Amino acid sequence: MWKTTLVPVSSLRFGLACGFCCNRSSTVVYLTLMARKTTESSPRQHPSAASRAASPRSTKKSNPTASSKTVKLTGRGRTLSSRTAFAGRTFWVTQDEVIEPGGIRATREVIRHNGSVVVLAVDRETNPKDPGILLIRQYRHAADKFLLELPAGRIEPGEKLIPAGKRELIEETGYRARSWSRHANYYASPGFLTETMTILLAEGLTQGNAEPEEDEKIEVRMTPLSEVMHLIHSGKIEDGKTLIGVLLFVSLHGARLPTRVKKSRSSASR
Repeated sequence: MWKTTLVPVSSLRFGLACGFCCNRSSTVVYLTLMARKTTESSPRQHPSAASRAASPRSTKKSNPTASSKTVKLTGRGRTLSSRTAFAGRTFWVTQDEVIEPGGIRATREVIRHNGSVVVLAVDRETNPKDPGILLIRQYRHAADKFLLELPAGRIEPGEKLIPAGKRELIEETGYRARSWSRHANYYASPGFLTETMTILLAEGLTQGNAEPEEDEKIEVRMTPLSEVMHLIHSGKIEDGKTLIGVLLFVSLHGARLPTRVKKSRSSASR
């Protein structure tokens, strides 16, 4: 804004930055000065803070997914390069440069494995109301403890599922089975491991002599299903394939379970 003021001549200093001169006989000089532009608002605010203060605060919670659309990813990844970083007796490790669906380019380190077969051997004939589940107990170095498990083992290159299951059942327990069927299939740890585990249901059991490998020391335990469920709910069975195999069997045949199992299941949920 512009402002005109009256200034006494005696208060003026000539020859300075004002850059003008006037008659000494004059008594008043008219000056036109520019005042600094100001606003009536309070001290300067940060733009974001000012804008927040100007607009009323909304009490409605925003929905983070309201404005976004679900994108369905399709297709397969593409491997640009792969090198073997380690080769062992039972698995090997590769380092892969890949482009995954969605355009993600990354380096993935993958443990590669032929896959494993798991045997859920069930004895329904001895006690149909509380069938027996064939468990083994052995020391696992990686876990640094003894574990109760279902019999299982690696599938040899070119080997079919059921022949692999029969071989593992005989080697680790000595049992044979008349009836075989596919029970479940899952990935052990798909974040870095290619191993798939296929659980086979084996029934019509007959006992024989075990044929373990030289580095295997195995205890064989035919255990009533009610007791297996108790071991699961008390945290004494920690092996993943055993948990999946037994609990899936219970969910499919739960109506045939003895009363003890049902009580154990209800008490675990409380």
